[in-house]
Amino acid sequence: MLPKLNFPQYDFRFKKNATNGLLIFDEIRKKFVELSPEEWVRQHLILYLIKEKKFPASLFSVEKGLKLNNTHKRTDILIYNTNKKITLLAECKAPSVQLTKTTAEQALRYNLVHKSPFLILTNGLTHLFFQLEGGTKIKQLADCIDYEKITPH
Repeated sequence: MLPKLNFPQYDFRFKKNATNGLLIFDEIRKKFVELSPEEWVRQHLILYLIKEKKFPASLFSVEKGLKLNNTHKRTDILIYNTNKKITLLAECKAPSVQLTKTTAEQALRYNLVHKSPFLILTNGLTHLFFQLEGGTKIKQLADCIDYEKITPH
C-alpha cells in the first residue's frame, strides 16, 4: 500500500516488472520507472507542478546528472524557463525522511552548480519553498510559486 501524501489526488499508471516490483509511469521521461518511496514523492510533485502551478512539462528535466566536488550526483527535478535558464530546483525525499538542515544543505550544494532562483524540498508530507536572492539571501515562501510569476516577460 502506497502512503497518502500531502498532494492532490492524481491518477498514475502502474505496471509490474519481471522481478515482481511495481513501476510507475513518468510523464517527463516517458517511461515506466521503479516505484521507490522517493519516486512516489517525485511523481506527485511533477504532476502538482504541471497541473496546479501550470509549469509546462516540456521545461522539466528529471534526475539530471551533475558533478560536484569530483563526485557524480543527480538533481531530482529541474525546471527551465523559456530562455533555457534553470528557474526551479526540487529535491525529493521519501516520506520517512525528515526535512532537516542537512536536506536543505544538499539542495543548496546542488544549486551551487545549477544557480536556480527557486528551490523546493519535499518528502511528500512536508513541502518547503525557497527563493534565493543575489546568491546569498534565502527567503522561505509560504507556497510554491506559479509558473507565470517566474517566466521572463
